[in-house]
Amino acid sequence: MSTQKPPKQSPLSSIKTGSFERRLTLTKVGILAGSRLAGHVAANIFTNKEKRAEKRSRALSDQAKFLVSELGKLKGSVVKIGQVMALYGEHFLPEEVTEALHTLEDSTVALEWPIIRGVLYEQLGAQDMAKLEVETDPIGAASLGQVHRAKIRSTGEVICLKVQYPGVADAVDADLDAVAQLLRLARLVTIGPTFDDWLQEVRVMMHREVDYQLEATTTKHFRDLLANDSRFIVPSVYSAFSSARVLATSYEQGEHVSSALVASLPQVRRNNLAKASLDLFLKELYLWHEIQTDPNFGNYRIRLNDERGDQIVLLDFGAVQKYPPAFIDPVCSMINAAFSDDLDAVIDGGIALNFMQAEWPDAVLKEFGEICIAVLEPLASKHDGSVASAFNTQGEYCWAQSDLPARIAKRAARSAINRYFKIPPKEFVFLNRKLIGVYTFISVLGGEFNGREILAGYLKKTSK
Repeated sequence: MSTQKPPKQSPLSSIKTGSFERRLTLTKVGILAGSRLAGHVAANIFTNKEKRAEKRSRALSDQAKFLVSELGKLKGSVVKIGQVMALYGEHFLPEEVTEALHTLEDSTVALEWPIIRGVLYEQLGAQDMAKLEVETDPIGAASLGQVHRAKIRSTGEVICLKVQYPGVADAVDADLDAVAQLLRLARLVTIGPTFDDWLQEVRVMMHREVDYQLEATTTKHFRDLLANDSRFIVPSVYSAFSSARVLATSYEQGEHVSSALVASLPQVRRNNLAKASLDLFLKELYLWHEIQTDPNFGNYRIRLNDERGDQIVLLDFGAVQKYPPAFIDPVCSMINAAFSDDLDAVIDGGIALNFMQAEWPDAVLKEFGEICIAVLEPLASKHDGSVASAFNTQGEYCWAQSDLPARIAKRAARSAINRYFKIPPKEFVFLNRKLIGVYTFISVLGGEFNGREILAGYLKKTSK
């Protein structure tokens, strides 16, 4: 585990984790926000339709910013829940709300050392703590915990201690329920069966995030899976210094993906890193059916090696999702069909995944299938002339200069799909976010290569 040191700020002396206090705060905020929005609606009831829509959008944006400001003050799981909703809530929340939630960043303000020291002694005991020299200043701080570097006295090994804030795990359910209630009171979401189903998935994800024993097991598992792949580094887990609320791993140095040093690497080295990230995603999808669904760049570091080859350090396995064959098989079939430009098979896959209904108009089904094929543009076996600007003079796809996301969003928005398309399966929501994360990772690296050769290798492995 490796993180960059946060800006120096005065540490917090406590964190509010009492469910009653937090729920009361969020309820008050929700009622106030709902009243403000109701007042806005009443004040503009006689405004013409166009201006009313414009004013409502502006009011929603102001509303969302107010809520985000209040959520940010509570720290703990509330912040993480807000971040998760920003990433995965576009199907349930107004655009203005998700845009505001995206500004809800992990607080870099750490808790004071005496509090963290108390957690360490409670979780590890005095005997094990005596074996460690723990740095009192954290090297990273987030919404659920912070990271301290330590040295094992007997061996000199440098490790990281990921320490969960006291009371955070116990507050997850109450916080999630309170945030959902806040959104309802603020009139920002309609609570119903579909939203409740998605909310339950977020609940499961949050409980995984705070289960450090599960994360330790998953980290060991991925370390075994990648043991013979020199392109990746997965930290070692030190079980002797780990518990339900403390995770001890090897300290792994590396550069942030967006650092100037990484950006200055020769194109071929950046291409190799980008190809490795795409290959890892396809391994997770096609072979392992286990995917790290959190696209946060903080989960990755770049280990620079001129001679042996650069490596990607993989951190934080708290958001790994396992997918059943009933979901994975149709997804892979859709990708295979899109790769082969088989529109009918793509549509069949969408129907199998319950994205669409077979009785929908042919034009709508065709449009959906074509959008799915377009998403695979960087990995496609062939391209038409309309995307020539996305390629360099060698015919290699330039991920950073491609406007693919904007083109897809624009096409989807103006198509008839919006009148028919429903909320996708919750599994796909998380998988889609990971795919976007992979594309963004490669774009930040400035990768210039065609992904079809990498994908084709997995199509052969899975072909019957």
